[in-house]
Amino acid sequence: MPASSQPPRPSSLLAGFPPVIDSQTEILFLGSFPGEASLQAQQYYAHPRNQFWRLLSALTGDDLAALPYAERLVRLQAHRIGVWDVIAACAREGSLDSAIRDAEHNDFKVLKEQCPALRRIGFNGKTSGKQATLFAEAGFETFILPSSSPAYAVMTFEQKLAVWRGIML
Repeated sequence: MPASSQPPRPSSLLAGFPPVIDSQTEILFLGSFPGEASLQAQQYYAHPRNQFWRLLSALTGDDLAALPYAERLVRLQAHRIGVWDVIAACAREGSLDSAIRDAEHNDFKVLKEQCPALRRIGFNGKTSGKQATLFAEAGFETFILPSSSPAYAVMTFEQKLAVWRGIML
């Protein structure tokens, strides 16, 4: 579903993806902005070393990582899980969040309208987690999660999974 209409963006900005949500979405994972591999593939978390799909596979008990992308999204929604990014468009060289410039945020007002069952927001990393207060003030339960990015190697997969499990309770 596309976000609400926004003014045209300067052509120098990279554009993110529409949200993967529906009226049954209860949990939403928000990243910062797609990396180069994701933008090139036009898929959320397309970098082969990004642990997002492995983490969600472990959380749902459904081997999402093994499925074709379109089927991953269908299965994700069957688990009442959505995915989107905090940033709608930005300038950036490379894939690091620290390189993001001129960020334009997504219009999150659509969530209350399009996702009446939404109750929990998981922020995939500290950059997206900067928006947690905004969502908490809107009545959502928020979780700032360790990033699934291969650039965040401070924690092992198992350590990340232990923290990510908290959003599913």
